[in-house]
Amino acid sequence: MHSIVCIKQVPDSAQIRVHPVTNTIMRQGVPTIINPYDLFALEAALELRDKFGGEINVLTMGPPSAEESLRKALTFGADRAVLLTDRSFAGSDTLATSYALACAIRNIGKEYGPPDVIFTGKQTIDGDTAQVGPGIAKRLGVQQLTYVYTIKRWTSKYARSMRNGAAKEESRCCVPSFLVSSAC
Repeated sequence: MHSIVCIKQVPDSAQIRVHPVTNTIMRQGVPTIINPYDLFALEAALELRDKFGGEINVLTMGPPSAEESLRKALTFGADRAVLLTDRSFAGSDTLATSYALACAIRNIGKEYGPPDVIFTGKQTIDGDTAQVGPGIAKRLGVQQLTYVYTIKRWTSKYARSMRNGAAKEESRCCVPSFLVSSAC
């Protein structure tokens, strides 16, 4: 089974400063971390690999310094890491980000085989839009499940997962699929 996990390097929320005039996050001099919701997605991919085998690619789009987050993901157990970086990506909105990541996922699929499952966290703590994951799924034309907190069964044809919103719900989706992890 081939899994891809999209992660994002974000400013440490405990040390975020907001610009007094523009009301935007001041990133200079603020330590960075892997987005906590993306860590839930990575944990879900690792659990899936432990149960069913396979390999995990982690993917991020960001400045060269985002390599630090990819290295950390590798220490957690991911098999490969891909950094999508270019100065032209700076300031990308959710539309541009989802397009670039979907293109990268297609290229990873050409190199290592098509992914069976793609994971993202439900949102990032710096943008908080929750739009990139669904945008990637739409661009790739794969079924999407959101708020996934556990995967109960996996076959080459479908996945059965539990979702946790207001109430627990069991869902079934076709493979390949796109899962937005809320917690493990």
